Amino acid sequence: MLLGKLQTHEFAHGGPSFDLPWPPARNPWRLEHFTGGSSSGSGAALAAGLIPASLGSDTGGSIRGPASFCGIVGLMPTSGLVSRAGVIPNSFTFDHCGPMTRTVEDCAILLQAVAGHDPRDAGSIACEIPNYHGALNAGIKGLRIGALRHYWEEDMPAHPDLKRAMDAAIEVFTKLGARIEDCRTRPMQDSYDTKVVIAESEIYSIHYDNLKARPGDFGRDFLGRVLPACLFQSSDYVQASREHRRIIAEMQPLYQKYDVLLTAGFGPAPRLDAYKTANFWQKTNVFTPSNVTGGPSLELPAGFSNGLPLGMQVIGRPFDEVNVLRAGHAYQQATDWHTRHPQLAPGAPQPALTPKGNEPVAAQLDAATRDFVLRTAQRAGLKLNDYQAAILLETAPFALAMAERVRKPRDRAEEPALVFRFPS
Repeated sequence: MLLGKLQTHEFAHGGPSFDLPWPPARNPWRLEHFTGGSSSGSGAALAAGLIPASLGSDTGGSIRGPASFCGIVGLMPTSGLVSRAGVIPNSFTFDHCGPMTRTVEDCAILLQAVAGHDPRDAGSIACEIPNYHGALNAGIKGLRIGALRHYWEEDMPAHPDLKRAMDAAIEVFTKLGARIEDCRTRPMQDSYDTKVVIAESEIYSIHYDNLKARPGDFGRDFLGRVLPACLFQSSDYVQASREHRRIIAEMQPLYQKYDVLLTAGFGPAPRLDAYKTANFWQKTNVFTPSNVTGGPSLELPAGFSNGLPLGMQVIGRPFDEVNVLRAGHAYQQATDWHTRHPQLAPGAPQPALTPKGNEPVAAQLDAATRDFVLRTAQRAGLKLNDYQAAILLETAPFALAMAERVRKPRDRAEEPALVFRFPS
């Protein structure tokens, strides 16, 4: 039963956009700032105290981004644990549905209600569902935690306040008896390239008929993310899927050595009207590696910067939500970040937003590349006006570079991640 409908980004992907029939959600901590996306209304409503719990979808951070910016808890469960039936697809490969709440305990309660096999979802996995809530209070003494420090110090250098918050969080876990040491995976950019080539190809195919027939009905930000996928070749999609399989395989030693992994979430939320579509292609995302590896990732509040929330992630082995939730709950029992609430004034006017600076910027393309991009779009059946063509041309160089990066040397027998096998 549908109890309420909250604001999301367009098709759970592009945003914030100011050219849609509905305005973007605002962050209750500071109304001119971003909530994160795409589950933006869920994050805002929870932070504002309007609801006790909500559901979100997560393809590249769409549960955890709003949780981080809004100072709440969000869990991206293991792929296949929670049904996606009835959800408009974004990426068949990377879509997840999961709970968003004020506390880790509430998150465990909601997960208990929604986890389980659903034959209506082809990606749903039949497995035993443990007692998530019952396992919360076991403590974390002796828990092995690997800190992915290079994520927030090297790959995507964090705001100084977030760096300090992560150091403080590590101290909390240590005092609670966990054993923590730094560890490494491959750079975040590798996961981001893999995810974007696959996911943008999939969402492009999902909306292809409408992109071809009426591109002007889509928002500027959605077009800036999806249109460049017309440049990806079928071989790029397969090569990215082969890279996807490599990344999953490379995580296995870390899963054996550590019970959970710890890394940063987002820093303080930026202003809504400072958003630029090109950032989607130019900057990596600290949440995306977990979408690629497929295991659970819990985002929870870990501090504040000038009145805006800071977040951190607890990442686990596939289907080990018990340890992820246990670690997050222990941290919340020892801290009070989750108990703080934004001060809202009934009837107060919303601060004015002056969106600017997100007009498509002419890319530095040579004539041959420009011609290739426009001819490829035309061959794909896309009938773009000058403005829509400018949106494509702005981000085309980044998409082409991304496709080039996933074209790595491989053995001819190396399989993609989407190889089908009958269950044993």
